[in-house]
Amino acid sequence: MNSTTAASLDEASAGAGGLVQRFPLNFVWGVATSAYQIEGAAREDGRGESIWDEFCRRPGAIRDGSSGDRACDHYHRLEVDLDLMASIGIRAYRFSISWPRVQPQGRGAWNEAGFAFYDRLIEGLRRRGIAAHMTLYHWDLPQALQAQGGWVNRDTVHAFVDYASEVARRLGSRAASIATHNEPWVIASLGHEAGIFAPGVKSRRSAMQVAHHLLVSHGLALQAIRAAGCGTPLGIVLNQSPIQAANDAATSIAKARLEDGLTIRWYMDPLLLGHYPADVLAHLGDDAPRIESGDMPLIRQPLDFLGINYYTRCIVSGDEHPATKPRWPVTDMGWEVFPGGLSELLLRLNAEYSLPPVYITENGAAFKDEVIDDHIADIDRTAYLRSHIASLADAFEAGVNVRGYFVWSLLDNFEWADGYSKRFGIVHVDYATQRRIIKDSAFWYRDFLRGK
Repeated sequence: MNSTTAASLDEASAGAGGLVQRFPLNFVWGVATSAYQIEGAAREDGRGESIWDEFCRRPGAIRDGSSGDRACDHYHRLEVDLDLMASIGIRAYRFSISWPRVQPQGRGAWNEAGFAFYDRLIEGLRRRGIAAHMTLYHWDLPQALQAQGGWVNRDTVHAFVDYASEVARRLGSRAASIATHNEPWVIASLGHEAGIFAPGVKSRRSAMQVAHHLLVSHGLALQAIRAAGCGTPLGIVLNQSPIQAANDAATSIAKARLEDGLTIRWYMDPLLLGHYPADVLAHLGDDAPRIESGDMPLIRQPLDFLGINYYTRCIVSGDEHPATKPRWPVTDMGWEVFPGGLSELLLRLNAEYSLPPVYITENGAAFKDEVIDDHIADIDRTAYLRSHIASLADAFEAGVNVRGYFVWSLLDNFEWADGYSKRFGIVHVDYATQRRIIKDSAFWYRDFLRGK
């Protein structure tokens, strides 16, 4: 078992009643997943191929050589997983729609079998009193669109708007919220610059063009969905972390400011201020995206909410200074456990922007599970969740308009380039048998939700 600190363990085992009372009664508490990571059934009922299906076939792309072909088999075990949520006391569930499941080629014909699955999902949530929070795009672009240039090609923007409009028309009235994109920074930077996520492109110029096209598609989709009369709250989900200089060296401070610009301000500024940060544009030079006339007002559509995914902070140093080791315990991903970064981030954003209502749409940690007699005492994960919720309470009490919190994740799942080697779930999945085991962190969350 990983060791945090005695204080963290004491906090994890402490009663949750006082903590939950720091939030209003209408605060949204939930769990989150995404389609490719849990659904499986990759070649069933008319689903088309996604860029992750193709990427997983590349030798060495996935740490354990796996794919999402079966994942958690959620497609076939939907009722079991919905019952699991209900047994834990979950009242809000954030999930994503698989674009290639409902529109196999990314354009043209719709797949009714795919829509039928999401009909069953949303109806099953309704019967159990669980609110449906829907994400339209969580990285699984139809491979047919990638063959035509993917997000680098501006035509994909319009394909996404058509897809988003149809999903909202069919399902939107039964959802509590709709997010356009999950973590555009990851799509652009990890998928198109570092090349370690699908589609595996390595080009900064492409990455920045993708980032721009994602934001334009977000703005156009919001316009189209609202024009069609859908009154469901609309927003976008960004991954964010405080980015701090490792020391007082001028190079470290400058690098931290630049990284902040590339990861936070590059998305927040156009969404809420209507322009890209000037210092980042100057840094990019010829790698800056092509921006068409009218793009910036399109991006700056009114947001009904902003989703923020927080896991850790980022510490950077100048080239002449070695990177520092994390100062706090780390998760199985090697990410520093730093709960204070959540309140720090939210207070900073609240001071610099006129924020819409904020939801923490992902927060959680990967730790190794030790299964003993069908019991998993995941003390470190419980401590992580409790300490971050306490940090969120600090931000709320300091005036940040936070409306909800979603644990990542309900289930252990396919963790992208790490395959099945990392477990983020509050429910353990035995991938060989697909058996589910509720972990102690889920029992703690259940008691927390009950105010115990």
